[in-house]
Amino acid sequence: QAQLVESGGGSVQAGGSLRLSCVTSGCTFSLNTMAWFRQTSGEERELVAAVTWSGGTTYYADSVKGRFTISRDNANNALYLQMNRLKVEDTAVYYCAAQGSPSVLATVANLYNYWGQGTQVTVSS
Repeated sequence: QAQLVESGGGSVQAGGSLRLSCVTSGCTFSLNTMAWFRQTSGEERELVAAVTWSGGTTYYADSVKGRFTISRDNANNALYLQMNRLKVEDTAVYYCAAQGSPSVLATVANLYNYWGQGTQVTVSS
């Protein structure tokens, strides 16, 4: 059974940095697009960043471009999100996700079949 486990969340002051990690097990996602989503209370899950299997194509939400970097290490079944110059509005639960099969990079949550449990990121002013 596939498992995605996030880590690296926490509390940080605005302007600071955090690095999220997601380790997968039970299934290989080395050929699948993987992504980071985030969600705040009462809001829909929002795509933050995504990366294709080779790392050759990435997507970033406009709100994080230039501040966040997504990367993956297929050999170690890991996905990362480096978050710099964090803002209060980045506060959310961040989720790691994987598409269910090799396909083009998707930007909507319902095209991702596998999800982690989420990790809280809190940015204070």
